Amino acid sequence: MSNSAMPTPPPGTEQQLREAFEALAEGVQPAPGAYRAARGDWVRRERRRRHILAALVTVLFTLAILIGLWVLNQVPAKPGVIFDDTVSTRQDTSRDRVLPSEPGPAGQRR
Repeated sequence: MSNSAMPTPPPGTEQQLREAFEALAEGVQPAPGAYRAARGDWVRRERRRRHILAALVTVLFTLAILIGLWVLNQVPAKPGVIFDDTVSTRQDTSRDRVLPSEPGPAGQRR
């Protein structure tokens, strides 16, 4: 693209715009207490946002706990096969063990 596509502003246009905006800005007078009112609105919105967020977190936490308790309550009272203690895979060998300080068979010490 060539520069001929965009028209060049006449000399001094930038300076004229700057002077016009400065004159306009000098004529603007802020209302008394406008900053205080705007800041008060912002603080109020921020406080409201934090309260809503805290309430949402509390509701979600409570809901998660209630769902967890409900799921735990749905577990059957009778244990399943995995936790069944009627079939023991561990053999009790404590009767067969002889400690070195105890007399062994035929009164011999080990």
